[in-house]
Amino acid sequence: MTSRNWVKLFLSTLLVGGLTTGVVGFIVRWKEFESIFVPFDFLEVLSVLLWLIGVGLIFSILSQMGFFAYLTIHRFGLGIFKSRSLWNAVQVFLIFFVLFDLVYFRYTAFAKEGESIMPYIGIALFLLAVAIFVAFIKVKQTNKDAFIPAVFFMVVVTTIEWVPVLRVNEQSWVFLMIFPLLVCNAYQLLILHKLNEKSQIHRQRISSKKPSK
Repeated sequence: MTSRNWVKLFLSTLLVGGLTTGVVGFIVRWKEFESIFVPFDFLEVLSVLLWLIGVGLIFSILSQMGFFAYLTIHRFGLGIFKSRSLWNAVQVFLIFFVLFDLVYFRYTAFAKEGESIMPYIGIALFLLAVAIFVAFIKVKQTNKDAFIPAVFFMVVVTTIEWVPVLRVNEQSWVFLMIFPLLVCNAYQLLILHKLNEKSQIHRQRISSKKPSK
């Protein structure tokens, strides 16, 4: 990827993260912010919106760090296991391992006596469903080999990025963080091949303009 397209990806992902958090923040934390809407206080609403966008920028940077870390890990995985099918099997194992941990450890750590496990399972299933949906789009855009890596990234890497608020288990923060992370991660995953194609075309144009020796 050329530096121009990398900067484009960085800035556009920041914008996606900031705007998503700004919208989601008012929805998931409505009870906290309701008083500034009734009666409507423009300055208060603006200050809260800017604060949410700032938080979203942090989520976006975390998402981008996870994305580029995964790209490196993916290359290492292909190199270490030599076979794409073997590396895919490892990724599938890790996907189910992380989903199990997401349910089991959160339930044992935070569930109150008599509380149902279903809400914890529901969050894991929601994450998996979004991952599969994004992976199908990625396959349509590229090829079938992208399916498992896409699900792995959307489940495993998103969960790792999500850990700071999962450990606190404050419900409003759990939902405030997961939606921007999912949107940012999906955006980066689905736009990557397009930026790579543009970068390749740009390099070819530069090469064609160089005088032959």
